[in-house]
Amino acid sequence: MTSALWRKSSYSGPNGGDCVEIADGLPGVVPVRDSKDPDGPVLVFSVEAFADFIASVKKDLV
Repeated sequence: MTSALWRKSSYSGPNGGDCVEIADGLPGVVPVRDSKDPDGPVLVFSVEAFADFIASVKKDLV
């Protein structure tokens, strides 16, 4: 994941507390990490699994 370009998720908190970063541009996968621990573990999801997760989160927000 050293070549990954990370960006803060739009679902992260604005005050730096609950910050999730994702990396774009990696074919077929969506890496996710805690921005407070950039050298820590990275979870890697398939694009399909991540899309299902986001759809489920959005559904629960309604």
